Amino acid sequence: MLNWADLTQDWGASYARAKRRFPNLRDKDMARVRNDRKQFEAYLAERHHLTVNEAHEELEDFLFTESLNREAKLL
Repeated sequence: MLNWADLTQDWGASYARAKRRFPNLRDKDMARVRNDRKQFEAYLAERHHLTVNEAHEELEDFLFTESLNREAKLL
């Protein structure tokens, strides 16, 4: 499964996909939150009116989906 480090390695492409899934992300805030997963989850929760636990689960789902997409491209 894709992890946070994998996601942040290609932040430009990953962020574009994350923004489609989480439309309330703001470009100007990413420099502040993208390097720390816990901080990103807290930010995601705040911007999308979720609990931190819900934001964590949503991010886990996003990482899983990204993993599936990556595997499909390799086939």
